[in-house]
Amino acid sequence: MGYQPERAALLEIVVRAAREAAAVIRAAAPRVRSIDWHAKSTMDFVSEVDLAAEERILAIAAAELPEAVILAEETAATTSPERVAAGLALVADPLDGTTNFLHGFPQYAVSIAVLEKGEPVAAVVLDAAHGELFTAIAGGGAFVDSVPIRVSTISDPRRALIGTGFPFKDEADIPPYQAQMSAVMPRVSGVRRPGSAALDLASVASGRFDAFWENLLSPWDFAAGMLLVREAGGLVTTLDGSHLRPIAPSAVLAGSPPMHAWLRATLAHESDER
Repeated sequence: MGYQPERAALLEIVVRAAREAAAVIRAAAPRVRSIDWHAKSTMDFVSEVDLAAEERILAIAAAELPEAVILAEETAATTSPERVAAGLALVADPLDGTTNFLHGFPQYAVSIAVLEKGEPVAAVVLDAAHGELFTAIAGGGAFVDSVPIRVSTISDPRRALIGTGFPFKDEADIPPYQAQMSAVMPRVSGVRRPGSAALDLASVASGRFDAFWENLLSPWDFAAGMLLVREAGGLVTTLDGSHLRPIAPSAVLAGSPPMHAWLRATLAHESDER
Protein backbone atom coordinates (compact mmCIF):
# COMPACT_ATOMS: atom_id res chain seq x y z
CA MET A 1 0.00 0.00 0.00
CA GLY A 2 2.26 2.77 -1.26
CA TYR A 3 2.00 6.49 -0.75
CA GLN A 4 -0.50 8.27 -2.98
CA PRO A 5 -0.87 12.05 -3.40
CA GLU A 6 -4.62 11.98 -2.70
CA ARG A 7 -3.88 10.64 0.77
CA ALA A 8 -1.98 13.84 1.53
CA ALA A 9 -5.18 15.72 0.72
CA LEU A 10 -7.11 13.43 3.08
CA LEU A 11 -4.58 14.17 5.81
CA GLU A 12 -4.98 17.91 5.31
CA ILE A 13 -8.73 17.54 5.81
CA VAL A 14 -8.48 15.54 9.04
CA VAL A 15 -5.73 17.79 10.43
CA ARG A 16 -7.99 20.79 9.90
CA ALA A 17 -10.86 18.96 11.57
CA ALA A 18 -8.64 17.99 14.51
CA ARG A 19 -7.44 21.57 14.95
CA GLU A 20 -11.01 22.88 15.02
CA ALA A 21 -12.07 20.23 17.53
CA ALA A 22 -9.02 21.00 19.68
CA ALA A 23 -9.93 24.70 19.62
CA VAL A 24 -13.30 23.82 21.14
CA ILE A 25 -11.59 21.77 23.83
CA ARG A 26 -9.03 24.43 24.69
CA ALA A 27 -11.69 27.15 24.88
CA ALA A 28 -13.62 25.04 27.39
CA ALA A 29 -10.65 24.05 29.55
CA PRO A 30 -10.68 27.16 31.81
CA ARG A 31 -14.29 26.43 32.82
CA VAL A 32 -13.84 22.68 33.18
CA ARG A 33 -15.35 22.61 36.70
CA SER A 34 -18.66 23.96 35.43
CA ILE A 35 -19.01 21.84 32.28
CA ASP A 36 -22.14 19.72 31.93
CA TRP A 37 -21.36 15.99 31.70
CA HIS A 38 -23.13 12.72 32.29
CA ALA A 39 -22.51 8.98 32.26
CA LYS A 40 -23.06 7.06 29.02
CA SER A 41 -22.52 3.86 30.99
CA THR A 42 -20.74 2.91 34.20
CA MET A 43 -17.55 5.00 34.47
CA ASP A 44 -17.85 6.19 30.84
CA PHE A 45 -18.67 9.87 30.47
CA VAL A 46 -19.58 12.38 27.79
CA SER A 47 -19.61 16.15 28.09
CA GLU A 48 -20.96 19.08 26.14
CA VAL A 49 -17.36 19.60 24.99
CA ASP A 50 -17.15 16.13 23.40
CA LEU A 51 -20.36 16.83 21.51
CA ALA A 52 -19.34 20.33 20.37
CA ALA A 53 -15.92 19.08 19.21
CA GLU A 54 -17.51 16.24 17.30
CA GLU A 55 -19.90 18.66 15.60
CA ARG A 56 -16.88 20.54 14.21
CA ILE A 57 -15.36 17.33 12.88
CA LEU A 58 -18.59 16.14 11.29
CA ALA A 59 -19.23 19.51 9.67
CA ILE A 60 -15.86 19.40 7.93
CA ALA A 61 -16.38 15.77 6.95
CA ALA A 62 -19.78 16.57 5.46
CA ALA A 63 -18.30 19.39 3.40
CA GLU A 64 -15.03 17.76 2.33
CA LEU A 65 -15.76 14.01 2.39
CA PRO A 66 -19.50 13.70 1.76
CA GLU A 67 -19.05 10.17 0.41
CA ALA A 68 -17.38 8.90 3.61
CA VAL A 69 -19.14 6.69 6.14
CA ILE A 70 -18.76 8.18 9.62
CA LEU A 71 -17.83 6.23 12.72
CA ALA A 72 -17.59 8.77 15.54
CA GLU A 73 -17.77 8.10 19.25
CA GLU A 74 -20.60 10.36 20.32
CA THR A 75 -23.04 10.65 17.42
CA ALA A 76 -22.33 7.82 14.97
CA ALA A 77 -21.06 4.99 17.15
CA THR A 78 -23.67 2.54 15.84
CA THR A 79 -22.37 2.49 12.26
CA SER A 80 -21.90 -1.17 11.35
CA PRO A 81 -18.44 -2.69 10.75
CA GLU A 82 -19.61 -3.78 7.30
CA ARG A 83 -20.36 -0.20 6.28
CA VAL A 84 -17.07 1.05 7.69
CA ALA A 85 -15.14 -1.60 5.75
CA ALA A 86 -16.99 -1.13 2.47
CA GLY A 87 -15.26 1.98 1.14
CA LEU A 88 -14.13 5.37 2.43
CA ALA A 89 -14.74 5.97 6.14
CA LEU A 90 -13.82 8.55 8.74
CA VAL A 91 -13.27 7.27 12.29
CA ALA A 92 -13.10 9.97 14.96
CA ASP A 93 -12.83 10.47 18.68
CA PRO A 94 -13.43 14.17 19.38
CA LEU A 95 -12.01 13.95 22.91
CA ASP A 96 -10.05 10.84 23.79
CA GLY A 97 -9.48 11.07 27.53
CA THR A 98 -12.74 12.75 28.56
CA THR A 99 -12.34 11.79 32.22
CA ASN A 100 -8.85 13.30 32.24
CA PHE A 101 -10.17 16.50 30.67
CA LEU A 102 -13.03 16.80 33.16
CA HIS A 103 -10.56 16.59 36.04
CA GLY A 104 -8.02 18.97 34.54
CA PHE A 105 -5.48 16.17 34.00
CA PRO A 106 -3.61 17.21 30.81
CA GLN A 107 -3.70 13.97 28.86
CA TYR A 108 -6.40 14.11 26.20
CA ALA A 109 -6.50 14.32 22.43
CA VAL A 110 -8.46 14.52 19.21
CA SER A 111 -8.03 11.37 17.13
CA ILE A 112 -9.17 11.03 13.50
CA ALA A 113 -8.37 8.47 10.82
CA VAL A 114 -9.51 7.98 7.25
CA LEU A 115 -9.98 4.35 6.22
CA GLU A 116 -10.07 2.82 2.77
CA LYS A 117 -11.86 -0.54 2.83
CA GLY A 118 -11.23 -0.89 6.54
CA GLU A 119 -7.54 0.05 6.55
CA PRO A 120 -6.22 3.41 7.83
CA VAL A 121 -4.55 5.54 5.16
CA ALA A 122 -4.38 8.97 6.83
CA ALA A 123 -4.34 9.76 10.53
CA VAL A 124 -3.95 12.56 13.04
CA VAL A 125 -3.69 12.55 16.82
CA LEU A 126 -3.60 16.06 18.25
CA ASP A 127 -2.58 16.41 21.88
CA ALA A 128 -5.08 19.09 22.84
CA ALA A 129 -3.41 19.95 26.15
CA HIS A 130 0.16 20.34 24.86
CA GLY A 131 -0.31 21.03 21.14
CA GLU A 132 1.77 18.18 19.69
CA LEU A 133 0.46 17.10 16.30
CA PHE A 134 1.07 13.48 15.30
CA THR A 135 0.34 12.59 11.67
CA ALA A 136 0.77 9.67 9.31
CA ILE A 137 -0.04 8.66 5.75
CA ALA A 138 0.06 5.03 4.66
CA GLY A 139 3.38 4.55 2.92
CA GLY A 140 4.51 8.07 3.83
CA GLY A 141 5.84 7.75 7.37
CA ALA A 142 4.83 9.14 10.74
CA PHE A 143 5.60 12.56 12.18
CA VAL A 144 5.21 14.79 15.21
CA ASP A 145 5.06 18.47 14.32
CA SER A 146 6.46 17.56 10.88
CA VAL A 147 9.51 15.78 12.35
CA PRO A 148 9.81 12.05 11.48
CA ILE A 149 9.34 9.63 14.35
CA ARG A 150 10.35 5.99 14.88
CA VAL A 151 9.54 3.36 17.44
CA SER A 152 11.96 2.57 20.25
CA THR A 153 15.16 0.62 19.66
CA ILE A 154 15.06 -0.97 23.14
CA SER A 155 14.85 -4.76 23.00
CA ASP A 156 15.56 -5.65 26.64
CA PRO A 157 12.29 -5.79 28.62
CA ARG A 158 14.14 -4.79 31.78
CA ARG A 159 14.77 -1.40 30.19
CA ALA A 160 11.30 -1.04 28.69
CA LEU A 161 8.49 1.34 29.59
CA ILE A 162 5.10 -0.16 28.78
CA GLY A 163 1.81 1.65 28.31
CA THR A 164 -1.55 0.13 29.13
CA GLY A 165 -5.22 0.86 29.69
CA PHE A 166 -7.27 -0.30 32.65
CA PRO A 167 -10.63 -2.04 32.22
CA PHE A 168 -13.32 0.29 33.52
CA LYS A 169 -16.67 -0.72 32.03
CA ASP A 170 -17.12 -4.23 33.45
CA GLU A 171 -15.85 -5.37 36.85
CA ALA A 172 -15.51 -8.93 35.54
CA ASP A 173 -12.64 -7.74 33.32
CA ILE A 174 -10.51 -6.62 36.26
CA PRO A 175 -9.17 -9.98 37.62
CA PRO A 176 -7.76 -11.21 34.27
CA TYR A 177 -6.21 -7.80 33.71
CA GLN A 178 -4.63 -7.88 37.16
CA ALA A 179 -3.08 -11.23 36.23
CA GLN A 180 -1.64 -9.66 33.09
CA MET A 181 -0.18 -6.82 35.12
CA SER A 182 1.37 -9.32 37.54
CA ALA A 183 3.08 -11.01 34.59
CA VAL A 184 4.36 -7.78 33.02
CA MET A 185 5.28 -5.50 35.93
CA PRO A 186 8.17 -7.50 37.49
CA ARG A 187 9.87 -7.86 34.11
CA VAL A 188 9.96 -4.25 32.89
CA SER A 189 11.26 -0.91 34.11
CA GLY A 190 7.79 0.54 34.44
CA VAL A 191 4.13 0.46 33.39
CA ARG A 192 2.06 3.60 32.79
CA ARG A 193 -1.66 4.25 32.31
CA PRO A 194 -2.10 7.90 31.22
CA GLY A 195 -5.73 7.45 30.15
CA SER A 196 -5.80 8.24 26.41
CA ALA A 197 -5.23 5.28 24.09
CA ALA A 198 -4.69 7.57 21.12
CA LEU A 199 -1.82 9.32 22.90
CA ASP A 200 -0.52 5.99 24.21
CA LEU A 201 -0.19 4.74 20.64
CA ALA A 202 1.41 8.03 19.61
CA SER A 203 3.89 7.44 22.43
CA VAL A 204 4.70 4.00 21.02
CA ALA A 205 5.18 5.53 17.57
CA SER A 206 7.57 8.16 18.93
CA GLY A 207 9.55 5.74 21.10
CA ARG A 208 8.33 7.09 24.44
CA PHE A 209 6.63 3.76 25.18
CA ASP A 210 8.30 0.58 24.00
CA ALA A 211 4.98 -1.28 23.81
CA PHE A 212 1.32 -0.94 24.78
CA TRP A 213 -1.66 -3.18 25.36
CA GLU A 214 -5.32 -2.82 26.23
CA ASN A 215 -7.90 -5.57 26.34
CA LEU A 216 -10.79 -3.66 24.79
CA LEU A 217 -10.77 -0.51 22.70
CA SER A 218 -13.28 0.98 20.28
CA PRO A 219 -12.19 1.76 16.70
CA TRP A 220 -12.10 5.51 17.33
CA ASP A 221 -9.64 4.88 20.20
CA PHE A 222 -7.01 3.19 18.03
CA ALA A 223 -7.69 3.84 14.32
CA ALA A 224 -5.37 6.83 14.04
CA GLY A 225 -2.79 5.61 16.52
CA MET A 226 -2.34 2.27 14.82
CA LEU A 227 -1.31 3.96 11.58
CA LEU A 228 1.17 6.14 13.48
CA VAL A 229 2.79 3.05 14.98
CA ARG A 230 2.91 1.12 11.72
CA GLU A 231 4.37 4.03 9.79
CA ALA A 232 6.95 4.53 12.54
CA GLY A 233 8.20 0.96 12.07
CA GLY A 234 6.14 -0.77 14.75
CA LEU A 235 3.50 -3.49 14.88
CA VAL A 236 -0.14 -3.22 15.91
CA THR A 237 -2.23 -6.38 16.21
CA THR A 238 -4.73 -8.15 18.42
CA LEU A 239 -3.30 -9.77 21.56
CA ASP A 240 -2.73 -13.05 19.73
CA GLY A 241 -0.92 -11.33 16.88
CA SER A 242 -3.81 -11.40 14.41
CA HIS A 243 -4.33 -8.64 11.86
CA LEU A 244 -6.20 -5.69 13.35
CA ARG A 245 -8.74 -3.54 11.52
CA PRO A 246 -10.32 -0.47 13.16
CA ILE A 247 -13.88 -1.32 12.21
CA ALA A 248 -15.06 -2.93 15.48
CA PRO A 249 -14.00 -3.09 19.15
CA SER A 250 -10.88 -5.14 19.81
CA ALA A 251 -7.98 -5.82 22.11
CA VAL A 252 -4.87 -3.98 20.92
CA LEU A 253 -1.17 -4.83 21.21
CA ALA A 254 1.40 -2.38 19.84
CA GLY A 255 5.13 -1.97 20.00
CA SER A 256 8.48 -2.04 18.31
CA PRO A 257 8.98 -5.45 16.64
CA PRO A 258 11.05 -6.97 19.49
CA MET A 259 8.94 -5.53 22.29
CA HIS A 260 5.70 -6.44 20.53
CA ALA A 261 6.93 -10.03 20.32
CA TRP A 262 7.98 -10.05 23.97
CA LEU A 263 4.74 -8.56 25.26
CA ARG A 264 2.66 -10.88 23.09
CA ALA A 265 4.50 -13.91 24.45
CA THR A 266 4.25 -12.67 28.05
CA LEU A 267 0.52 -12.07 27.83
CA ALA A 268 -0.04 -15.38 26.02
CA HIS A 269 1.91 -17.27 28.70
CA GLU A 270 -0.16 -15.64 31.45
CA SER A 271 -3.35 -16.59 29.60
CA ASP A 272 -2.16 -20.19 29.21
CA GLU A 273 -1.38 -20.35 32.95
CA ARG A 274 -4.97 -19.45 33.73
